[in-house]
Amino acid sequence: MANDAQSPADAVRVNDLHLRLTSAAGPVHVLRGIDLRVSVGETVSVIGPSGSGKTSLLLVIAGLERPTSGSIIAAGNEITRLDEDALALFRRDNVGLVFQDFHLVPTMTAIENVALPLEFTGHDDAFARAEAQLSTVGLAARGGHYPAQLSGGEQQRVAMARAFVTEPAILLADEPTGNLDGETGRAVIDVLFEMHARRNSTLLLVTHEVSVADRCARQIHLVDGRIANDTRNAPASTAAPKAGP
Repeated sequence: MANDAQSPADAVRVNDLHLRLTSAAGPVHVLRGIDLRVSVGETVSVIGPSGSGKTSLLLVIAGLERPTSGSIIAAGNEITRLDEDALALFRRDNVGLVFQDFHLVPTMTAIENVALPLEFTGHDDAFARAEAQLSTVGLAARGGHYPAQLSGGEQQRVAMARAFVTEPAILLADEPTGNLDGETGRAVIDVLFEMHARRNSTLLLVTHEVSVADRCARQIHLVDGRIANDTRNAPASTAAPKAGP
């Protein structure tokens, strides 16, 4: 079993992680002894077939799913020992989340959605910071629009602005291009990596797209709840792919 100690250079340390869930067909062993160490500022893609445990791994690192056994140290917090209130504070202070389905509040405008996590923490400048973050993702003129008035790509950029507005140490993205067409998805991924580079946040990105996975410095390949392969890409792989001739 891996040592539970976390180096200051580690953003995430996962040790002998297991997750069993109950289904109609009986218990399902979703994660099977995961050991993973992710450095501060590293970009890691998580790939693998459907049902391999990719999303579950992100959920347990975020503290949104309780593992059956094992330990997780993230941003200096051993989150497997925290109660629900402490987990909420951990996420608020350290984690940005981007999902395939955006999860924007439909009755709030774009700027209100982005300002929401800052308002929870009592920031007096929540809307000023939200406006600046929307500008960063190219949506300065769309702050007053509701999610239903935005395209899918715009909604995902609002979701990314919301994830980054608190300047999280760790960003967890689960299939952020899954509901977007190819061109829109590539534009969203460009924005994601640009924002990562500005903040030097640690990025764990679940994706089924090889071209997206290749832009991360490292790839984790899950199969049947286990890490089947852990490889490093060429240093230049975070750059956007070059256009064809």
